[in-house]
Amino acid sequence: MIFNIQRFSTHDGDGIRTIIFYKGCPLVCKWCCNPESQTFSASLMYDRRICKNFGDCLKTGDSAISSTETGLHINRTSIKYPGKFRDICASRALIVSGEEKSVAELLVEIEKDLPFYEQSGGGVTLSGGEPLSQGADLDMLLSELKRRSINVAIETSLHVDWPMIARSLKFTDTFLVDLKHTDSEKFKLFTGGNADLVLTNLVKLAEQNKNLIIRVPVIPGFNHSDKEIKGIIDFTVSLKTVKEIHFLPFHNFGNEKYKMLGMEYTFSGIKETLHATSLKGYEDYAKSVGLVTKIGG
Repeated sequence: MIFNIQRFSTHDGDGIRTIIFYKGCPLVCKWCCNPESQTFSASLMYDRRICKNFGDCLKTGDSAISSTETGLHINRTSIKYPGKFRDICASRALIVSGEEKSVAELLVEIEKDLPFYEQSGGGVTLSGGEPLSQGADLDMLLSELKRRSINVAIETSLHVDWPMIARSLKFTDTFLVDLKHTDSEKFKLFTGGNADLVLTNLVKLAEQNKNLIIRVPVIPGFNHSDKEIKGIIDFTVSLKTVKEIHFLPFHNFGNEKYKMLGMEYTFSGIKETLHATSLKGYEDYAKSVGLVTKIGG
């Protein structure tokens, strides 16, 4: 299931890229800026700021949605088929995030940008959610992209069983790996996941001699300290084939999405986006131990 296709991107890989965002992730990071990506099924999002009260959503007869003085009340746990609300709202206040796309449909979108890939050294980036959590359709897409000689990057947390990674090795040019923390307790508290699984997979992946870039989301209260970031950098240096690390400053651009999904956002109280200057010390240390660095995606 896909929740977005972003064309003409200059981030998440070299050159001009098309980014395919897969829906579904084994982690639930408290700072996630795309909370709609966490579930493997379609999500219903409601933006009361632009609701015009046309009432078309109420005509479906689904009792999970009702009208109140302040807008709609949505009981999401009672909605069995969110897709029934797709394209029903003229004002786009009620939208369904997530749509099944065949490999053929994805290739149609991707091939529109072939000239830009060729001119810029770009290609396709698979993101999410967690693309490596996807099923056989991912394998088919990777195979077709390889057959067309299209450069492929995968943005991943590596929080999957190793066979889910191994299947992609011969098709993938670059792995963009989010390394969030090396401390197992803090990792579990903030993501619900297993840091040891990520670190073990990362060691295995580094042994494959693929182009591998470490990306560190720098999050206040989670890993934004000299000790924690240096621990991540030191682990990166221990992976002898890894030469590059990026630091991704925290932002709260996803704040409104949590409201639209009826979800609580742990980081809503943090108003300030981290600036590159606050990460300069991390970058300097990474350079001092021989890594190529970048701040931002």
